[in-house]
Amino acid sequence: MRGMAASLGGAGWDVLGWNYRGCGGIPNRLLRSYHSGETGDVGRVVARAARDYGRIALVGFSLGGNMALKYIGEAGRHPAVGAVAAISAPVDLASSARALDERRGNRLYLRRFLGTLVAKTVAKAARFPGPLEAARVRRIRSIRAFDEEVTARLHGFAGAEDYWERASAGPHLAGLEVPSLLLNALNDPLLDAPSFPVEAAEANRHFFLEAPAHGGHVSFHDFRRGVRPWHEGRVVAFLEEQVPGRGDALG
Repeated sequence: MRGMAASLGGAGWDVLGWNYRGCGGIPNRLLRSYHSGETGDVGRVVARAARDYGRIALVGFSLGGNMALKYIGEAGRHPAVGAVAAISAPVDLASSARALDERRGNRLYLRRFLGTLVAKTVAKAARFPGPLEAARVRRIRSIRAFDEEVTARLHGFAGAEDYWERASAGPHLAGLEVPSLLLNALNDPLLDAPSFPVEAAEANRHFFLEAPAHGGHVSFHDFRRGVRPWHEGRVVAFLEEQVPGRGDALG
C-alpha cells in the first residue's frame, strides 16, 4: 500500500489509505469485524472522501481487491468513483479458500493467515464472552473452519459456503459499469481458475482482465527498472487513462 501510494503521489494523485476493522493496530471495539464482502465500510470511506473530491479511484490488494470490485458492482455505489484497480484479488472466495487449505505449497500462507486471524479472534472472545468460544477458535486449522466458526457466525451468513458465495465479486463483474482492472498472475498460489474471469472481461467493455504469467501474490517485480513493482506503474497508467484529471485514490 505504501509503495502504491508513493507511485500515485508521484503522478499527482492524493492518496487515502484505510485499515480494516482491527487491522490498524487498534482493537476493534465491536463484536463484528471485517470480511471479504464488507462493502458498507468501503461506502462510508468513499462518501467521506467525496466531500472533498469529485473524482475517486479505488485500488485494492488481495481481499481488498475483491471488496472494491464487489462494491462498484452493487447498487448504491457512489457516483464519484470513476475507476477501480484490483491486484491479486480472489474474486471467487470458495476456490481460493480451497487453494489455501488444500495445496501443500500454501502451508506457509495458511499458517500465517490463521495465526493472525485466530489470535485476534481469541482476544475478541475474551471481550465478548458467549458468541465466541476461545477454546474452539484455538482448534481452527483451516480457512473453511475459520469462516464457518467465526466469519459466518459474526456477520450473519448461514455458513462458510454461504459467505463465500455472497461475498465474492465474481458474479458482479459482467455487469460493472465503472472501468475496472483486475490484475491476477497466473502463478498466484492463492488463486484458481474462477479468479481469472475471461468470459466476463470479454462480455463487458468496462472490465479489463490482465493475467501475466508471473507475479505470484502481489509480487509483480520488474527488475529491469530496479526494485519498483511493475503493478504500481500499470495501475497508475490505467487510472490516468480512465479518470480525467486527478482524483483521490483509496487504498
